Amino acid sequence: MWLPAGFSVYAPDVFAVMSGAKVKDFDELTAFLGDYGLFQILVIVLLSISAIPCGYMAVLAVFVADTPKHHCKVSINSAGNGTDVENSSWIGPDSCSRYKVNGTWTETAGLGNDTEQCVDGWAYSTEIYTSTIVSEWDLVCDNAWKVPFSTSLYFFGVLTGSLISGHLSDRFGRKIVFFLTMVLQAATALVQATSVSWVMFCILNFLRGIGQISNYMGSLVLGSEMLSQSARVKYTVLGHCLGYGIGYALLPLLAYFIRGWRMLLVASAIPSILFFPMWWVIPESPRWLLQKGRVEEAELVIRNAAKMNKVTAPEVLFRTDECLELTQNKGDEEHTYTYVDLIRTPNMRNIQILGVFIWMSVAMVFFGLSLNTSNLNGNVYLNCFISAATDIVAYLGTWVLISRVPRPTVLFSTLMFCGLIFLIIQLVPKDMPVLFQVLALVGRIGVSCAYCFIFVFFTELIPTVVRNMGLGVNATAAYIGTIMCPYLIYMGTYSQVLPYIIFGTVSIMAAAASMLLPDTRNGKLPDLISQAKPLRGCCPKDNRATTQSDATEGWKDTNNSAPC
Repeated sequence: MWLPAGFSVYAPDVFAVMSGAKVKDFDELTAFLGDYGLFQILVIVLLSISAIPCGYMAVLAVFVADTPKHHCKVSINSAGNGTDVENSSWIGPDSCSRYKVNGTWTETAGLGNDTEQCVDGWAYSTEIYTSTIVSEWDLVCDNAWKVPFSTSLYFFGVLTGSLISGHLSDRFGRKIVFFLTMVLQAATALVQATSVSWVMFCILNFLRGIGQISNYMGSLVLGSEMLSQSARVKYTVLGHCLGYGIGYALLPLLAYFIRGWRMLLVASAIPSILFFPMWWVIPESPRWLLQKGRVEEAELVIRNAAKMNKVTAPEVLFRTDECLELTQNKGDEEHTYTYVDLIRTPNMRNIQILGVFIWMSVAMVFFGLSLNTSNLNGNVYLNCFISAATDIVAYLGTWVLISRVPRPTVLFSTLMFCGLIFLIIQLVPKDMPVLFQVLALVGRIGVSCAYCFIFVFFTELIPTVVRNMGLGVNATAAYIGTIMCPYLIYMGTYSQVLPYIIFGTVSIMAAAASMLLPDTRNGKLPDLISQAKPLRGCCPKDNRATTQSDATEGWKDTNNSAPC
């Protein structure tokens, strides 16, 4: 997940890297707009709606790449006539082989005990789907590995998009990247529906992954940079996350009425296309405009917002000295931080290492459960809808807990709850499939809470000057975890409980690691590397500036905390 340098869902964005100057930040300069005027409500609603297509695009493989029931086709030519035998349970011992025909065939005789491969192809059930990519290109038996591989390529596209979209957004603007990636997401889905081969489908799957994550993060950043401090948290946790969850919930409803994979892809692209006219409604981020020195354009956005909110804007919004701070025009006085600063000091190194492990674990379990919906017993559409509903409940629960419970306790409790439930699942008898599904969905609530919560928690843990890089590294680790998901789900075709055992074990390990993290609730966000908090249990002692960059900024520790 890419976030702009200095972005925080709680604190005002610190575009001026700490230099000791006494100036107002952007939130203070635009406080006259209020928190929830017409402008802010419009931004929250529209950008939350834009997250809906991202919600179902991420898990479209549940229906597009599902494997229907199938068996070998049997072509008989006993009397010079060809006859196809389908939908017969006695054709072969399994779906990847068939009995050889001996002599003249009838429905009660003619099949021997010897077997052979499905040389004439497979017959697929149309009870649930009219077609999927599996039935389209016979991705079963020896070619079954192509199904998880195609899904992994999608998540590899997500990984690539998270790495490049941030740099493009920093250079060309939040708005243009947001809308261009929306076009990319819609266009690749439409072209993917015309795929003539599995290779073509995979390439477009990769591109669709780039578009999905870039568009999702673009809307999150664009909205956050236009909202005040208090509105930003509600937009992030409630508006944006709920939009994503609603999109996920719409997928099974859409797939229920559209049973073919090609038309399902076409339908999935339509909402994004309908959103294109919002280009003339949603403005560019005024913070980014200020950062690039385009003060007049930033003032125009703010004045238009004031007009919508029916408030009077000051005659001068950004004075010269304040603009110099906000646009970071400091020349050589500004220190450039690198990825090395994430591991230079003990406190930052510990937080970053734990962050990488926790994000990878949480993302792997979260997306793994989403993709595993088709392996559950019962109706796949109902299972998917209930799974999405549990996510929405989890997001609301996270909002309730976030201001009442210490941060490490929230993360530990949700992950431990998830892990224990999934380990208990293996004890459920095979003749109780309903109980199995209930436990699977209940356990999902825990990891859904954790997935929503880690964005807030690690934003508060990582100092402003390296926050973008730190969250970027964590997000990269998370998407590496998602790339492994399809193969873990593939194991479920051999043992239904095996993926849950893996998910449960990983969740418990991540829960244990989370208890080492310091609590950040009701605390001041760190701006400098030397303000990063130590892990729990570290002995207190002097922790003055530990890097040259911090020392030059003249920061002195007053918390008397020490690195581990």
